[in-house]
Amino acid sequence: MIPSDDALDTVQDYLAGSGTGALTLGRRLKSVAKLFNYCLIDAPPQRSQISLTVIGASDGLMIPVEASVKGLQSLIRTLELINELKEEDETFGGRVLGVVPFRDRWVGLRRTTESESNIESMKQITTQWFEKDLVLPSIRESEKFKQAINRGLTLHEMGQEDLAYPIEVLVDKIYSLDGKHDKS
Repeated sequence: MIPSDDALDTVQDYLAGSGTGALTLGRRLKSVAKLFNYCLIDAPPQRSQISLTVIGASDGLMIPVEASVKGLQSLIRTLELINELKEEDETFGGRVLGVVPFRDRWVGLRRTTESESNIESMKQITTQWFEKDLVLPSIRESEKFKQAINRGLTLHEMGQEDLAYPIEVLVDKIYSLDGKHDKS
């Protein structure tokens, strides 16, 4: 885990002015590829040079999408950006592994109407773009995540298997990139 800091703003300016920003990170990662099985990069949810660079360097993309109207608009913009990269660079190999709805709101044992509607729209959007539904199990809005982190426990140790399931699906999708790793 390598956290970013304020220097990311400087990198943003460099990448935007270099003319090859979308390819730079991919070249840099190739030089250390044998040191790591996976490199996970959390790019900012905006159309920026940093996001372009991260998407351009990716073998697989997970797109987190808030279960809201704003999230749906963001999903469409992200898919348009990915499509532009594919059209501009025939060597672009990033494939969308899944769309991950988050902040999925539930009341008791039922998903709210708003979350239900937005997640259904995500399914329709991904089916239109990819001819299949790429929406993965949603990550529910819950304080249990913070509690698990603060206590140093897993969700399973806290008896929250239902909250852990979407994370397990994400891990399986990441492992599917190369098919060589056993998730145990």
